Amino acid sequence: MLDKHQGARLANLWDDGKAAGMTEPEKLLYRSNLLGSDKRITNYGGGNTSAKVMEKDPLTGEIVEVLWVKGSGGDVGTIKMDGFSTLYMDKLRALKGIYRGVEFEDEMVGYLPHCTFNLNPRAASIDTPLHAYVPKPHVDHMHPDAIIAIAASKNSRELTSKIFGDEIGWLPWKRPGYELGLWLEKFCQENPDARGVVLESHGLFTWGDTAKEAYETTIEIINRAVAWFETENTGPAFGGRSKPVLAAADRAAIAKKLMPVIRGLISAGESKVGHFDDSQAVLDFVTSTSLEPLAALGTSCPDHFLRTKIRPLVVDFDPAQPDVGNTLAGLPEAIATYRADYAAYYERCKRADSPAMRDPNAVVYLVPGVGMITFAKDKATARISAEFYVNAINVMRGASGVSTYVGLPEQEAFDIEYWLLEEAKLQRMPKPKSLAGRIALVTGGAGGIGKATANRLMQEGACVVLADIDETALEAAQTELSTRYGKDFVRSVNMNVTSEAAVESGFGDALLAFGGLDILVSNAGLATSAAVEDTTLALWNKNMDILATGYFLVSREAFRIFRNQKAGGNVVFVASKNGLAASPGASAYCTAKAAEIHLARCLALEGASAQIRVNVVNPDAVLRGSKIWTGEWKEQRAAAYKMDVDELEAHYRERSMLKLSVFPEDIAEAIYFLASDMSAKSTGNIVNVDAGNAQSFTR
Repeated sequence: MLDKHQGARLANLWDDGKAAGMTEPEKLLYRSNLLGSDKRITNYGGGNTSAKVMEKDPLTGEIVEVLWVKGSGGDVGTIKMDGFSTLYMDKLRALKGIYRGVEFEDEMVGYLPHCTFNLNPRAASIDTPLHAYVPKPHVDHMHPDAIIAIAASKNSRELTSKIFGDEIGWLPWKRPGYELGLWLEKFCQENPDARGVVLESHGLFTWGDTAKEAYETTIEIINRAVAWFETENTGPAFGGRSKPVLAAADRAAIAKKLMPVIRGLISAGESKVGHFDDSQAVLDFVTSTSLEPLAALGTSCPDHFLRTKIRPLVVDFDPAQPDVGNTLAGLPEAIATYRADYAAYYERCKRADSPAMRDPNAVVYLVPGVGMITFAKDKATARISAEFYVNAINVMRGASGVSTYVGLPEQEAFDIEYWLLEEAKLQRMPKPKSLAGRIALVTGGAGGIGKATANRLMQEGACVVLADIDETALEAAQTELSTRYGKDFVRSVNMNVTSEAAVESGFGDALLAFGGLDILVSNAGLATSAAVEDTTLALWNKNMDILATGYFLVSREAFRIFRNQKAGGNVVFVASKNGLAASPGASAYCTAKAAEIHLARCLALEGASAQIRVNVVNPDAVLRGSKIWTGEWKEQRAAAYKMDVDELEAHYRERSMLKLSVFPEDIAEAIYFLASDMSAKSTGNIVNVDAGNAQSFTR
């Protein structure tokens, strides 16, 4: 049977009060967002909605019929008005006169821009003809798990008729495109009373005379499918369980060990970011008797397949004897075998004009008793790929429970994956940012320099884990950065860098969140001021604990991860001008900062053979936004210089050779340089960002 979440009925969320004052395009947007808000209806980026609307032609002033349809690459759940393409219906109908047949259907995409209404810049999608030629004003195309479970069954036509009678028709598999649009039109003409159609191995089309009717029909048809599965699919999922499910903590512990090793093995050509999913649907699948045979069949729905590749890699792990050592040792061969199998699939299926073979590594890794790991070019794509494979699991669960599940034929799968139109879309994608796919952990991440550094790294596409001991500031920093860059790109961990357990736990959380680590920015700090005779042992130890021991502990943990990944690594210490230039009344602080710098040099020596670079940035007098410069330290330094605290920034500015203030963003820029490939041949270096101080010149 479908899992509890998938088995729940969909609620009718249509609100007549909200819709009352809307135009037809606004109702289309409203309907789209309602449908896309529930992954049981369609997955991210999947499905299409449309409305045929009478509007004034801006050129002739005449009233004409216009197709509003979700544009290329959009998502119905989050789409805005500018996400819809608009096309003249009379021109779309005129395309039939120049259509040369199914072997030439791809060329029809090039004619869609000629049908554009009102100079709308939103590109039309390949699904546009499917909506245009259905002779109904409002059309929904969704990918509900319950419907695709029917569509992916061996006897899907029979099941469709059994469940829906003549209300919902059935069409055999056909790749989305112009020809399928004509098929839909013919079906509607021959079945004028039908309310929709199931597309084999693909999804559901429904329609209505009003936006509300179309929406309610979609919800009703999905709910009827769910209800039928509840009655008919009552046996154990996937034939029953053959392996135990590990406890949640043990699942996480295994994932933390596997993810950086897998990541290192598959990131040679492009850095990858990971996602871990141990939801109930996944656990039911990865502990079942049917795991390997079903996984080998791959997915059915084209949207699922494009996100998850031809098939997943089932990791050789026995949860009944959960020693991960043998699994880790076997990963290089398993991944190499997958790549070889993928290359063979490419050679078997390629056509004369096929694009070159793309990344042959798996996207989905299924670990018995543990869960699912996905890797992609960024966190959002990895997470969405996991969501798509959960959809595929639900489909396999339903189809195999009432019939025989049928995956997409290999040649059809290849023709979609290496579709020239899809390749053209990929070629139009913007060039990746300089840190795309990189993962950074920044200690002291909620402070001035730490947050500015995280912001700078995220500007260049990095995923960042903010580590700090100040929970309030940490929460505020994560909220600020996730609002700016998206929740997928930032996580936070409460970390006391002087605690071995806290450091190990925090880095483990980073591994579970993103799958590995590329950059450590060790920035956690404090500052104290006292004459040596007034420096207590407690004050001395506090400086050493945070600024020396803390830097050692986080670096040691990063080195362990880097060596497991076998893909190099990058450490940047935020030290101080005072690590090179002595300062009166701050012996504990200066000595600890000097220890940081020498530790960095030692680590640069140790890490070089593994391509682990270690460099240092030395700031000075970064007052603005700094947690260190609030309160006692600021007052102590002002007292040492016999001035008011408000005079300090001007004092430091005038003391510098360049007569400039130094800000957190200046330090962040230097850190970005050292963390990026711009400094790929630099290690063991010190970059002073202090506006010039002769005492701290490196010698």
